Amino acid sequence: MSAFSIRLPKMMHEQVRELAQEEGISINQFVLLALAEKIAALQTINYLEERARRGSREQLLAILDKAPDVEPEDNDRLN
Repeated sequence: MSAFSIRLPKMMHEQVRELAQEEGISINQFVLLALAEKIAALQTINYLEERARRGSREQLLAILDKAPDVEPEDNDRLN
């Protein structure tokens, strides 16, 4: 594990402190979780963009052509 200092605007520090307290965790743990979530989100976006670049519209349409043309079940309908 490594340590580093970070400078936060006072208002943000207060918000982090309050949110961490509400969650029952330390500020350090809160920041660690926030960083982990951000890293995961960015990696997911990068992964999906890469998959999309490798994709083929023609293959997508061929797959969709195989799907039956039926009404969705009640639990699959959008409201």
